[in-house]
Amino acid sequence: MKALLTHEVGSLDKPGWRVKAFAGKPLAEADYEEARHWGERLQVPDYPKLVELLRQSPLNREQKHEVQRWSSRYAVRLLESAGLDVVYDGEQQRTEMYDWTVKHSLGFEARGSVRAFDNKYYTKAAVTGPPGLRAPFHNDEFQYVKSVAGAELKVPATGAYTIADWSFDERYGKPTDLRRAAAERRAERKAGRRAFVLDVARKIIRPNIEALLDLGAGWIQVDEPGASTEPDELSLFAESFNATVEGLPATFSTHLCFSDYRLFFPAIEAMSACRQFAVGFANYDSRELGTSPANRPGYQVIAKFRDLPYAPILGLGVLDIHTDFIEPPELVRDRILYAVDVFDDPNRIHVTPDCGLRTRSWEVAYTKLRNMVAGVQLAKKELRLN
Repeated sequence: MKALLTHEVGSLDKPGWRVKAFAGKPLAEADYEEARHWGERLQVPDYPKLVELLRQSPLNREQKHEVQRWSSRYAVRLLESAGLDVVYDGEQQRTEMYDWTVKHSLGFEARGSVRAFDNKYYTKAAVTGPPGLRAPFHNDEFQYVKSVAGAELKVPATGAYTIADWSFDERYGKPTDLRRAAAERRAERKAGRRAFVLDVARKIIRPNIEALLDLGAGWIQVDEPGASTEPDELSLFAESFNATVEGLPATFSTHLCFSDYRLFFPAIEAMSACRQFAVGFANYDSRELGTSPANRPGYQVIAKFRDLPYAPILGLGVLDIHTDFIEPPELVRDRILYAVDVFDDPNRIHVTPDCGLRTRSWEVAYTKLRNMVAGVQLAKKELRLN
């Protein structure tokens, strides 16, 4: 992988025309105009066909799936047009990162909707039977994205620890004998928790990834927003990652969502199959220019990633996805230069947003990403990498 490679982390917002059309709701002229505007702006081939399709509402099932594919195509073009080296489709064909996985798995039953941190909802499920893969659930998506993308692809896939952590446990965690001592029951629950997480890793996530590899996928990002929910389970998170990917012929990375990243050490020293950690730092950083530690308070922990024994690449989050603030290229440059100075090797630094950009409008996301790419160019010039 080349120095200062740029890529997305995962999600993009779903356009209003995609959401309404798929839900069978009436579209307004503003929705048609949005589809036309971005099709023209991103130079999406044949985009008038999408507008024509949307005007046929209400749509049948196949037409709705066609709208999903158009949304996927638009998202790929947005990322490519912004100048990213590695892209995907912003998860436009999925419902939600947890829900999409669970709905295609065996052993789970829906229990109701819960609110995510950004006021969006997902259906939480309970594990009630043996976990298993109903059928590979990223194959059609990957084949379509591969057919329309020009850039290198990286497939985001929700990790086993997060799936287990975000689910109710109605199978593994039940004590077998309430008369046993409390310490014994705690040990039994801990063993049940480990069995649940590793069953998800080995029987759902890994075979789904193997199916992607059979189709030619070369880079899989294992998303683990739940990884640090239980600090005393970080070794289990690392074990689940290894159980998911060890021995498979591909590049594997992981995305760690907002946390006290110091908690991950030393547990992640065991994740030797992880070639890159994509981590959000901009959310904690100042907006001042400069490359001194005082100017870059959000990046003080990165030396711990540098010192991991297997020398992974750091996917450096430089865009705050929680705000519409547009990071100027000079600020992106200085965040990169600080990281390169700490690592003393630009080949171990990639450049990304902090997290998926689904919380931002396409206009804001596109402008942020273009400035990110411009900031990389400034950093390369400073480092004489061009």
